[in-house]
Amino acid sequence: MTMPERFPIVDLQVGFPFTSVEEKKATYDFFRPLLKDTQSARDFEFPAEYMFKDVPDLVEPGTDVIQRTVDQMDRYGIAVGMVGLSERGLEARRRYPDRFVVQISVNPHEGVDALRKIARAKAEHRIVSVTCFPAGQVPQVPINDKKLYPVYAKCVELDVPMCVNAGVPGPRMPMACQHVELLDEVCYDFPELTLVIMHGAEPWTALAVKLMLKWPGLHYMTSAFAPKHYPKDIIDFANTRGADKVMYCGYPSGLTYERIFRDLPGVGFKDKVWPKFLGENARRVFKIDEALASQRTS
Repeated sequence: MTMPERFPIVDLQVGFPFTSVEEKKATYDFFRPLLKDTQSARDFEFPAEYMFKDVPDLVEPGTDVIQRTVDQMDRYGIAVGMVGLSERGLEARRRYPDRFVVQISVNPHEGVDALRKIARAKAEHRIVSVTCFPAGQVPQVPINDKKLYPVYAKCVELDVPMCVNAGVPGPRMPMACQHVELLDEVCYDFPELTLVIMHGAEPWTALAVKLMLKWPGLHYMTSAFAPKHYPKDIIDFANTRGADKVMYCGYPSGLTYERIFRDLPGVGFKDKVWPKFLGENARRVFKIDEALASQRTS
């Protein structure tokens, strides 16, 4: 049950540090209208700051944040990182085509325009996944809402995995739209969809495990959790019937690599689970090697 000392890790959520507090706060403007308490709406730099203290994600103006991120990846054995479709994300991939793959975040309120954006992102930027934060939409959009169904259908059509937040959201906003039970209907209606649970699924992790056993296309990534807090249900699942379903993911908004890789060796994964968790599952589910190969030849 020992974590490999050196393994080509895939991180499914790599971010770049900020060069100002204003830049950091602007990242969360898209859901700021949902925040009502004074701390979240005005005081916090990061809306879930009450859970993640003293995160050193601010650097001096003028810092090459892409190079700084690659240096950190090298230090901790991160071979490939998934980044958002942004100017900075695309620049990182241009400079390091073997180190980054891209995903697009969608707003289901945009309707057909959202579908056009996904198709264009696939054709022009070779995205490897689509993601949505249901509780962060304004207004919120339940996981099984009819506005998301065309997005799921487009993901099936393009053979691109869909990643959705499930469980109680960190920011102080309503949670009902992210109840894990809503995944069941989506998996039923889209049996060809590859769907990946983000941000923990707590407090319904036992239900998430039941649904992953039930639905072949449903998977889990460990975003937003320090390894010492990985849910026991998920660890037990990975060690038994779910070895191919659980994938490593960092959380640049709240956790440093130093913290993550200090905690990781204490996670009780069986020896055979570690390679799958740290990279093999992600490479298969998101077709990362195919994406890297196409980037090298473009």
